[in-house]
Amino acid sequence: MKTVGKYEVCGLLGRGGMGVVYKARLPVVNKMVALKLLAPHPHLLHSLGREEVERRFIAEAVAMAALRHPHLLKVLDFDYDEGSPFFTMEYYYQNLGMLIGESARVEEPTRMLSLDKAIRYTRQILLGLGRMHRAGMVHRDVKPYNLFITDEDQVKIGDFGLSKLRGEDFRNPPNVMVGSPYYAAPEQERDPETVDGRADLYGVGVVFYRMLTGRLPEAEMLPPSECHPDVDPSWDDFVWKAIAPLRENRFNRAEEMLGRLDVLSKAWEEKKRDICRSFPERSTQVIEPKQEMIASLRAAPAKVGPREAPEIFRCDSLYRPLHSLANDFEILENKGIVLDRATNLFWQKGGSPDPLEWENAHDYVRNLNEEHFGGCSTWRLPTVNELLSLIKPVAHGEDDCMEPVFDRSKKWLWSCDRRSFTAAWYVDGELGFAGWGDFTCQYYVRAVCLRQG
Repeated sequence: MKTVGKYEVCGLLGRGGMGVVYKARLPVVNKMVALKLLAPHPHLLHSLGREEVERRFIAEAVAMAALRHPHLLKVLDFDYDEGSPFFTMEYYYQNLGMLIGESARVEEPTRMLSLDKAIRYTRQILLGLGRMHRAGMVHRDVKPYNLFITDEDQVKIGDFGLSKLRGEDFRNPPNVMVGSPYYAAPEQERDPETVDGRADLYGVGVVFYRMLTGRLPEAEMLPPSECHPDVDPSWDDFVWKAIAPLRENRFNRAEEMLGRLDVLSKAWEEKKRDICRSFPERSTQVIEPKQEMIASLRAAPAKVGPREAPEIFRCDSLYRPLHSLANDFEILENKGIVLDRATNLFWQKGGSPDPLEWENAHDYVRNLNEEHFGGCSTWRLPTVNELLSLIKPVAHGEDDCMEPVFDRSKKWLWSCDRRSFTAAWYVDGELGFAGWGDFTCQYYVRAVCLRQG
């Protein structure tokens, strides 16, 4: 097994101009970390020289370690391996890019989020950036893949490799772009050395627009209010100000943008209360199907690659179900289970109390059978097809007026389907898509059992 210092390398997470990031394990205690090792691209090395590249790499680690904030990624360790510096950071399985399904072809459509989730994430991003800006730092690379999502659904800003300290001279080679296309502010593309915090706020605006619309803001972009059912024109004004081409027309500080976000959020909460008052009583969630679906679902585990997944899982290119099943739920509260008469399947109403690694998920299911949970002794991990049969469109305002059938706090659910010999598929029960993670990821279990007779 490859090692870097005392750490065991478990897989590649990413590669940039200055370094490579691995998923790594700290021996004995088996703690997973993200490890960034200096491994500069030859072009960068030729342009800047080894000494300058190493200075910038160490500066990134120092900058991250200096800031303590709940929405900024923490540095855990720093050391050298065969003369090359590396540092370790907190490791999280999810990031916003994965959640929305942003691919290498950034222009392609992505998944839309609920307004509530988009507000919550944006608020946390602004809190983290506010801390950076008050310390005199500009991130310069705010984008979905640098926004990590914790098990508690909190955002942590990471990758400070392009960050700049006020007054610092970090001149880049000519014709080298600093930042990411579409997310970098116009003035950053022209002269990255003169930007201030407003460049980061531009990136936040682009991220917010993408979460609400599934698109990137371009020349002929639609207002968010024409793309998202819960968004009114007041949100359009918020977005246009955030992504104004001239920085003088944007929010001046993260705190100002956050204040406006909170005003709009409060109005949205009041609107939701008004919506729910029109409901005669708080009832269990029932959603009309978009189209009839075959109730017989694949039950046998399978090894499924990403290319064949849409056909086998009956989903689109973003791994969302093509159709919504007409579920017929009966909640058996005294047994802690739910019967779906449309598929003849029993489901756990809650699920595992804690997220588990994939191998431990199987142990959990075996314990359910030994306990004869809910009167069933043939519990198993569901297939992706079975999990997707529970998925409905992304929740909107009126959905808060209905009692959910299943425990909403358990968002990410393991399936029995493998992606490879080291990874398996899971389903995001909130956003309604299938994804994959290696066996060491920790997701919840919602076991399934076929009703006999």
